[in-house]
Amino acid sequence: MKLNTQIYNLGEPISAAPMGIIEGFPVRPGMFDLHGATALSIGVNFTVHTHSGTSCTLLLFRRGAEEPYARLPFPEAYKIGDVYSMIVFGLNIEEFEYAYQIDGPNLPEEGLTFDAKAVLLDPYARAVAGQREWGEKKKGSYHARVVRDSFDWGDMPQSSREMSDLVIYELHVRGFSYHPSSGVTHRGTFAGLKEKIPYLKELGINAVELMPIFEFDETMNSREVNGQKLLEYWGYNTVGFFAPNTSYTSSPEHNQEGTELKELIRALHENGIEVILDVVFNHTAEGNEKGPTFCFKGFDNNIYYMLTPNGNYYNFSGCGNTLNCNHPIVRQMILECLRYWTVNYRVDGFRFDLASILGRHEDGSPLNNPPLLELLAYDPVLSNVKLIAEAWDAGGMYQVGSFPASKRWAEWNGRYRDALRGYLKGDCWQAWDAAWSISGSGDLYGGFYADHNNNYAGYNSCVNFLTCHDGFTLYDLYSYNEKHNEANGWNNTDGSNDNKSWNCGAEGATYDPEVLQLRYRMIRNACAILMCSRGTPMFLAGDEFGNTQFGNNNSYCQDNETSWLDWNLLNKNRELFQFFQFMIDYRHKHPVIRKKLPDAVCGMEPLHTHNTDAKDMTIPRDARTLSVSFAGYNKDTGKDDLVYVSVNTHWQDVTITLPGLNHRGAWYLSVNTWGDGQGRYFYHEGEEVRIDHEFIMRPRSVAVFTGREF
Repeated sequence: MKLNTQIYNLGEPISAAPMGIIEGFPVRPGMFDLHGATALSIGVNFTVHTHSGTSCTLLLFRRGAEEPYARLPFPEAYKIGDVYSMIVFGLNIEEFEYAYQIDGPNLPEEGLTFDAKAVLLDPYARAVAGQREWGEKKKGSYHARVVRDSFDWGDMPQSSREMSDLVIYELHVRGFSYHPSSGVTHRGTFAGLKEKIPYLKELGINAVELMPIFEFDETMNSREVNGQKLLEYWGYNTVGFFAPNTSYTSSPEHNQEGTELKELIRALHENGIEVILDVVFNHTAEGNEKGPTFCFKGFDNNIYYMLTPNGNYYNFSGCGNTLNCNHPIVRQMILECLRYWTVNYRVDGFRFDLASILGRHEDGSPLNNPPLLELLAYDPVLSNVKLIAEAWDAGGMYQVGSFPASKRWAEWNGRYRDALRGYLKGDCWQAWDAAWSISGSGDLYGGFYADHNNNYAGYNSCVNFLTCHDGFTLYDLYSYNEKHNEANGWNNTDGSNDNKSWNCGAEGATYDPEVLQLRYRMIRNACAILMCSRGTPMFLAGDEFGNTQFGNNNSYCQDNETSWLDWNLLNKNRELFQFFQFMIDYRHKHPVIRKKLPDAVCGMEPLHTHNTDAKDMTIPRDARTLSVSFAGYNKDTGKDDLVYVSVNTHWQDVTITLPGLNHRGAWYLSVNTWGDGQGRYFYHEGEEVRIDHEFIMRPRSVAVFTGREF
């Protein structure tokens, strides 16, 4: 019997013939450098490792069964170093699931928690069994399935877009299309999202950031509050890092897991949309010492988790445990995981949840040059992949603007969110921070000039956002002064209290036309500023048509109308959608907003802030009105690209003057969030209103002007 490809052991080809029998199964030592379970023409290769474990047993289960039909202890001859590897001949991957049992010392005070009876999920499992039906509690232990990857990506090239050219749309796969109003056939699934691609193209975004799609247990910590079943809806408690969430598929994919997700990613790529995954390498679903043992605790608890000197779990994640990311074994697993998703799923980027944890030492202290971050930054497979850090954690470390390896990594710009939220609602004392933020946060990210590779400097390091999954939606940001999380069951104590929100005169739902008019203008203001800020804009799905979570700013457990997008609002708020559509298109058409261009022929400086009089390029610390100008020469059009953005947060009219263009051109009004009185808030090229010198900014409004040559 021969393999159709060679098997390698220590670099030398070996025979494909069995060498022994275990529990009636013909076996031989396997491929020690191939982690996980791999289907071969002659059977299956199983490889797993444990540093402190003393023995390893492979368990085989019939599909759906809780008791194994076979237990195969690994002989000592099937072990090299800490790695156990065995080929089991004659297995049909469609007929079984598998797991492991590891024996070893049980000394919790030393961080060793081995239990020979615990059934353990393969850390490298490509598919997790028993998770298929959303909301149904997993019965018994976690098992894995062997996946045969036959998906053909053809010659699809990797995206070459820079970060600054993206407009990122953050969404939850289930919540995006589960509401009946979504109109899709396969609600709440990868296939349902695929059905919505025409909508994404119409909106104009070119990147989606998917909230966690690794296998997670949504029934973990499930409970009932006022008759409503609450689940771990968001998905930030990972069960398997290499496995896609099977409950997000429209039909079972036994042993072909990931196919529907790959079809979605290919379709998005074919339509010019990149895919960024929100990944959670800061903790797992095993929790603290009171949590279950189903994987890492049973393989090497003291390696995979940060432990206190007495063996308890550090909790820098706020979720019970913290992954020990800079241990060599853990960082190798993370690297292999990201490589796997990059190569096998053609993912374009990763957003790292609570990424500051990735820079902590094993004792929890911050590292000056974290090995993991450096490893990911310079890995050749990941060299063109976007790496985005949420540059803080639940342990109090806040690294916005100082995240290690920032010339390779981008960051969620928390200061942008806080400064612009405050300034747009009238906190004039945040004028300087707002101006810096609109200008690209050069004080945080080292200016806007590319490095020697023309990559990842300044404008490529900054992800600007006002809303994301964590917090108010954009509509709620201007509808509520206070959070309303009572439905979460924690007496409204969960979620952030500092939202920098404003209800515009009425808390929550209202029929007052003046309040509603102001709310929608504030939303337009936020959209216009976000799309006219240097850096990469990101916004939350549904913001473009006024989606609400009814004041809940921490909807992590709400698998219901609170979190599902209500697509009826798209028709109700079609004007708002069209405004977002225009602003996204405007940004795409004006590269000067996104990056530094060659100097403008008209003589305007590349980037500057302005007082109400454009000639005054210093703004008061408490300015209620400010402007930012972008200028450069666009080689593609052969013309200057000139954009002037003005924001008036005052409740009164303010007259501004525009910069002179040295008699080479004039300014035209492209956007006025106050409107023209006829419901018009933007003007396409050729329809704009020429502004010769002065312009009256109406109360709480934003205006965008485009400079054009005569």
